[in-house]
Amino acid sequence: MSCILNIETSTDVCSVAVSNDADCIFSKEDHSGPNHAVKLGQFVEEALSFTDNHAIPLDAVAVSGGPGSYTGLRIGVSMAKGVCYGRGITLLGIPTLKVLCVPVLLHELAAEENALLVPMLDARRMEVYAAVYDRALNTVRQLQADIVDADTYKEYLDRGPVYFFGNGAKKCMEVINHPNARLIEGIEPLASNMFPLAEQRMARGEKDDVAYFVPTYLKDFVAKKPRKLL
Repeated sequence: MSCILNIETSTDVCSVAVSNDADCIFSKEDHSGPNHAVKLGQFVEEALSFTDNHAIPLDAVAVSGGPGSYTGLRIGVSMAKGVCYGRGITLLGIPTLKVLCVPVLLHELAAEENALLVPMLDARRMEVYAAVYDRALNTVRQLQADIVDADTYKEYLDRGPVYFFGNGAKKCMEVINHPNARLIEGIEPLASNMFPLAEQRMARGEKDDVAYFVPTYLKDFVAKKPRKLL
């Protein structure tokens, strides 16, 4: 097991957490808006002071790797790299959409073995950025930009229950009229939900290059992918 500093800044929420031996031992969150430039440094300083004062050596920094806000991700990744360089420790990039899935897997899916998960980040009008995962977080469909209508996820809904969540999900339920569609409200990407994924990467010996790691910015994803017109 490891001690990991987790940083999540992909949306308007700014959050930092420290996990040690798979337990969350420190957590700070700010939900008041995009205040990352103000709050993140303070939260990270408090987290590092906590580990140092308790003589807990830090092994890695996990950072939400997108997709998400350009400004938020840039601030979060820059901070993560700074800590990694300063302390000579490992960097772990964690996909934001998988971070969204963690509380759903832990609290919502106990009885539905064949359920699929569709985490969504909001875009303009009826567009979202989404992927489709199974319960083991294997990718059923890669991240892409979806203009949502009644048939967008029909092939998955016809198989069984599909859970939609994230800040783009609620508006989609206005048009997804299928008995297998499930909406979970209030799911946000938080640092306190990152550590199961970060611990998994550490156990596998996986890490990212501190110098060359770049998150997935939504603006880059859109620029590289042809977009369907309304």
